[in-house]
Amino acid sequence: MQMNTAAWLGLIFLSILWGAAFFFIAIAVKEVPPLTLVLSRVVIAAGVLMAYLWAIGQHDLYDAKLIPSFLVMGIISNVLPFSLIFWAQTTITSSLASILIATTSIFTIVIAHIFLADERMAINKALGIGFGVLGVGVLLGSDAMDGVDVATLGIVACLGAAFLYGCAGVYGRRFAAMGVSAEVAACGQLIASTVILLPVVPLVEQPWTLPMPSWPALLSVLFLALFSTALAFVVFFQLLKKVGAVNVALVSLLVPVSAVLLGVFVLGDRFEMQHFVGMTLITVGLIAIDGRASFKLGWRT
Repeated sequence: MQMNTAAWLGLIFLSILWGAAFFFIAIAVKEVPPLTLVLSRVVIAAGVLMAYLWAIGQHDLYDAKLIPSFLVMGIISNVLPFSLIFWAQTTITSSLASILIATTSIFTIVIAHIFLADERMAINKALGIGFGVLGVGVLLGSDAMDGVDVATLGIVACLGAAFLYGCAGVYGRRFAAMGVSAEVAACGQLIASTVILLPVVPLVEQPWTLPMPSWPALLSVLFLALFSTALAFVVFFQLLKKVGAVNVALVSLLVPVSAVLLGVFVLGDRFEMQHFVGMTLITVGLIAIDGRASFKLGWRT
């Protein structure tokens, strides 16, 4: 499928929505505990998407046979990775977190090769994984070898979230096979995530005992749910229908750029040379995985 000007503008818009998530998280997590923030995000986004589905006449959401799949998807796509990322951003910058999450594509390639017969490894994908692993090593830096500290654990948490996103991408293919629309699958997993988190958050964090968050924190939670989750899903699904999955996957190259720029220019994050080199290597890896340039060079099989 060809990418026209409108599609490229949509892709850039989606990267800004998802890149801004790291910016909103960085503000909100200073005052809102990680699990409470995750619950707030999925509750609001689920409500908005339910209203959207009602407006377009989608009713498959209430099919009982989909509940187990929604629950599994909710855990590996929302509950666990969101929690890991939100906690990680209490220890590392939003810029670094976004760069690390860009490794999702690398994990997806490996997991798909193991579990999906039609997504086997190719030369360009192997090269991409190599560059990606090297980039992560540069991001970790020599300090990570001196001993485990909180920041190192934050990096590991982001990589764990990226791995879970890779699992979710492979597992999520079952919804298309079951005839479930992408919008319904997205909303269903958000509702499942809400159901899972509702009994957990009061026990772990008791958010009612905490001071009322400031307006910047509250607005960040709202924007995170409305724009970086609910609206981002709608934009993603529209692009998916128009230009296909491969083209939409290019957004993973743009998200770290949006997040890094917001972090540096708005939050005052430090952007060190090792982060630049690491991001460059990961980007080269993702480009190789995408396969367009490598196909022209004869590296794709």
